[in-house]
Amino acid sequence: MACGVDSQVVVGPEFTSEDLARFEADGFVVVRGLADASTRARMLDVTRDNLQRLVEPIEFEADLRYPGAPAERSATGGKTVRRLKQAHSRDFVFTEWLQYPPLLNRMRQILGDTVVCPLAHHNCIMTKEPAFSSDTGWHQDVRYWSFESPELVNAWLALGEERIDNGCLQVIPGTHRMTFDRSRFDDELFFRTDLPENEELIARRQYVELQPGDVLFFHARIFHSATRNRTDQSKYSVVFTFHGAGNNPIPGTRSASLPELILHGA
Repeated sequence: MACGVDSQVVVGPEFTSEDLARFEADGFVVVRGLADASTRARMLDVTRDNLQRLVEPIEFEADLRYPGAPAERSATGGKTVRRLKQAHSRDFVFTEWLQYPPLLNRMRQILGDTVVCPLAHHNCIMTKEPAFSSDTGWHQDVRYWSFESPELVNAWLALGEERIDNGCLQVIPGTHRMTFDRSRFDDELFFRTDLPENEELIARRQYVELQPGDVLFFHARIFHSATRNRTDQSKYSVVFTFHGAGNNPIPGTRSASLPELILHGA
């Protein structure tokens, strides 16, 4: 996908009809320059401070051991952070972001007047460091989420440039509307890359390159993946997920383990 942002673009208050049609068909849409420079700067300050001090809760690359990650925390690079969890509780700037009308209005267009932000999923600052970042296989977020309906939408905010060489997201358009047999996934519910029928679908991938302040809205059922960061600069992204009123987490599951924020639109 093209990644340039016109410096003269004025961000509108909501999706256009073309945006909504694209989201319905493809399962994702990018809004350029949605977050202003001041908001991004505050988020970056929090991110760098929390990384330097290793403020918990943290997920390290070694915890998941995806391809490219250190084998364990005691290994070289073992304290490389994969994400800072519970972003909402790290600074008020993240609460302000969730209430930002151009973001919230767009979620209302997709999910209804009352938008809910679960704190048990995403709610994080994704970090992709140069030396010890990892590859994330093809997956759907709903593979490990437990809600009454899989109709959830993610908002991925780029705090810096996201390119192919530093591990930007890849998506397969339209897969949010497809169903797949369990045999097409591995034991961890990643889409298998060794099956011809999967290879044909993966060949349709699109790389979502972003500039600072761009936001990728994508359905939780769309297949997405990312490679490791092959540059010498860190990449940071802020990610939250949302659902509509009445789509409750299943009791006793991880999805119900933390409170949810009800975001009422103006």
